[in-house]
Amino acid sequence: MAKSKPNMRDVAEAAEVSASTVWMVIHNKPGVSPETSQKVWDIIGDLGYMVKTNSEKKKTTDTLGLLIEQNTIPAISDVFYGDIIRGFQAEADELGYQVILSMFDRSQQSLGNIRSTLIPQISGLVIANDGDITPEIIKDLQSPGLPIVLVESHIEDHQLTCVLGDNFMAGYKITRHILDLGHRDIAILKGPTKYSSLVDRLRGCLAAIAENGLTVRHEWMPEPIKGHPLKGYMQMQDILGSSQLPTAVIAISDKTALGAMEAIREADLHIPNDISIGSIDNTHESGYARPPLTTVHIPKFEIGVLALRNLHDIIEGRNAIPLKSIVYSELIIRESTGKRHD
Repeated sequence: MAKSKPNMRDVAEAAEVSASTVWMVIHNKPGVSPETSQKVWDIIGDLGYMVKTNSEKKKTTDTLGLLIEQNTIPAISDVFYGDIIRGFQAEADELGYQVILSMFDRSQQSLGNIRSTLIPQISGLVIANDGDITPEIIKDLQSPGLPIVLVESHIEDHQLTCVLGDNFMAGYKITRHILDLGHRDIAILKGPTKYSSLVDRLRGCLAAIAENGLTVRHEWMPEPIKGHPLKGYMQMQDILGSSQLPTAVIAISDKTALGAMEAIREADLHIPNDISIGSIDNTHESGYARPPLTTVHIPKFEIGVLALRNLHDIIEGRNAIPLKSIVYSELIIRESTGKRHD
């Protein structure tokens, strides 16, 4: 059997970097050290990976829309969605599509504006995340002949092609890891319920806890403060003020965990000797936390790539059946979790 041509993922694995980093090197984007950049280019040469120039890419006038909720942090720099957007853009480059990024602000932007300004310009639409982009809004945006793919979002009673991280199992895996270390007094820092991905993660956490016949104390699962940029920090402060402290904390995201770790350090407690902490995402920042954060890797760049491929197939008439694609997660054990100390 003939050997398949190397792809971006092969380069990333050989260089021991993420696919997102390879894409940034190829497109001369800032944020990659000269040493890493040179290593990536060396691997590209060794493997014979063909980097397409603009003149070699498929010529097309097709334009795609990428709709994402407007947050307090711009989506392109968000620790989670930045990689998804880069993956989507990388595959769009490969297939010759142009991309219009549109930010949905429920307080300022009406559906009428999206219909009149965005939809007439595009051949297909990817909607990343839900939150303020509710199922009702998604249904209202549907129009005959407009392919739509959802990312990190799904509507249970409405079949649309979607690409999801393995969020339920991610929550299950990090909780199972904490339980296997002997912890039974476990707190959970949950996220806003308007995000279906975070709800699925929480369900995975609670399923693993229930399997062991355990429950989570009410004061150890505080509600996130709506609109607060430091939700994890504030939630952890609430837990630290309770009469009894947990021996381990599970955060629904790395961003939440990093804030919680700051609150734990301010309380003069040691991670993991006093409190272990684990989370979900495996963002770049998690490996540089103090101590490095145990987390579950969600392949964000690949989610963006797969979303674009699915949308392209629908546009080309190759995928008439709505699909729910689940991208596998992986537990990454670092120094923020340890065995329970009695």
